[in-house]
Amino acid sequence: QVQLVESGGGLVQPGGSLRLSCAASGFSLDYRAIGWFRQAPGKEREKISCISSGDRPRYYIDSVKGRFTISRDNAKNTVYLQMNSLKPEDTAVYYCAVAQNGCLSRTYDYWGQGTQVTVSS
Repeated sequence: QVQLVESGGGLVQPGGSLRLSCAASGFSLDYRAIGWFRQAPGKEREKISCISSGDRPRYYIDSVKGRFTISRDNAKNTVYLQMNSLKPEDTAVYYCAVAQNGCLSRTYDYWGQGTQVTVSS
């Protein structure tokens, strides 16, 4: 059974850090690009980062550049999103998904259930 499971979310103060994990089972992430998305209450889901199957290139939206880092560990079949200098506007449910055809693909085949990130004092 193909499954993606996100973890690592939680409540953190502004300026704090979290590391999200996206663990795959039932298939290999080795040759797939993986994206991270988020959806805040009342807003549309947005793609915030993507890592290519070969680890490079990596993509980020402007609002997270310099603060978030995407990485992958194929041996663990897991992709990570290290989030530093978190801001209240980063509050959202974060999802990972498998790109159908690279980071520029608009189609994502598999999605996780999401993990809540709340940035608040």
